Amino acid sequence: MAPGHSPCASCKLLRRRCAKDCIFAPYFPSDNPNKFAFVHKVFGASNVGKMLQELPVDQRADAVSSLVYEANARMRDPVYGCVGAISYLQNQVSQLQMELAMAQAEILCIQMEHQEPLAPSSATLADGIVPVHPAHSSMSTDDVVSRYDSLKRESSSLWT
Repeated sequence: MAPGHSPCASCKLLRRRCAKDCIFAPYFPSDNPNKFAFVHKVFGASNVGKMLQELPVDQRADAVSSLVYEANARMRDPVYGCVGAISYLQNQVSQLQMELAMAQAEILCIQMEHQEPLAPSSATLADGIVPVHPAHSSMSTDDVVSRYDSLKRESSSLWT
C-alpha cells in the first residue's frame, strides 16, 4: 500500500497493516468491503490467502471471481450454495423441454388433421408410390395422438 491510500478490504476487515505486496489488495479493493467479507465468512482469510498463493498470478482474478460467486451463493443458500442454483436451472430447462415437446406434438397433430389426403390418381408416382411428408412418414395419426397424450401426462406430473 502506498502512503496516503486506504488498506485493501481484507486488511481493513482483519484490522491489520496492508503491506505493499499484500496478496489480497489487487482483488479486494477497499471500495467494496462486502466482497471480501462474504469470502472471509465462507472460506476464511487464511484459506483464501493459501489458495491465491498456490495459483499462478494470471489465474488469481478468475479464482477470486469464483470464490466471490460461491460465497454469495452460500450466503443465500447455506446448504446447497451454487449447486442449488444449478439444480433449479436444470429443472427449469427440463420443464421447458417438456413444454416444447408438447407444443411440437400438438403442432404435428394439427398439421395431420388439416392435411388433405392425396388422391392416388394424381399424386401417385410412376412406381405407384404415394409421396408422404417426411415428418409424417414414420408415425400414424394414432401414434402422434398417443405420444401427445403421454407427453401431456408427463408434463402435468412435473407441475404438481
